Amino acid sequence: MTAERPRRTGTRAAETAARKARILTAALELAANGGYEAVQMRDVAARAEVALGTLYRHYASKDQLLLAVMLDQTETLRARLEQHPARGGSAADRVSTALERACRALERNPRVTGALVRAMFATEPEAAELKSQVQREMQALIVSAIGTDPTRSADEIAAVVDVLGQVWFSAMAFWAGGVTSTPTMSHRLTSATRLLLR
Repeated sequence: MTAERPRRTGTRAAETAARKARILTAALELAANGGYEAVQMRDVAARAEVALGTLYRHYASKDQLLLAVMLDQTETLRARLEQHPARGGSAADRVSTALERACRALERNPRVTGALVRAMFATEPEAAELKSQVQREMQALIVSAIGTDPTRSADEIAAVVDVLGQVWFSAMAFWAGGVTSTPTMSHRLTSATRLLLR
C-alpha cells in the first residue's frame, strides 16, 4: 500500500494571484517613497520576494507594472464607490461627488499618482491594452455615478462619459505635474460635469 501524497493547500492560480498582489504592493510602496524613479524592477522583485525573471514574465517593463498598479487602484476605487454610491438629486451632482472622492483618494499620495500618470504616457505598444483597461475602469466609475437617466440616449451618455474621462485624466496629469492645486482640479471636474450633464 503506497502512502497518500499530501494535498496541496493552494492552487496554481491562487499562488499566481498572491505573487502578483505582492508585486503590485511592492511597486506601490516604492512609488510612495520616491515616485516614478524609485520603482526599479530589481527593487520590486526583491521587495516582493520573487525572482527578477518571474517579475518580467508578468510585466515586461516598469511602465506596464505601474499601469497594472493604476488598474488595481482604479478597480478598488470603483468598488468602494459602488459599495457607497455618490448621492445627489441629479446625475451631475452624483458624478461631481464621485469625482471629488476620487480626487481626495489621489491627493493622499501625490508621488504614487505622479508615477501612475507618467506611466499612462508610455509609448510602448505593449502597454496599450493596460491603458485601455484603466480608461474603461475610469469610465465605468462615471457610468455608475450617472445611474439611470431616461432623458439621455445610450449614445449620448457614452459620449459624455468619454469626454469626462478625458477631462479627468487631463486634470489629474496637470495636478500630478504640480501645475494645478487639488481645489483647482476638483473645480475643473465639477465644471465639466455640470456643463456636460446639465
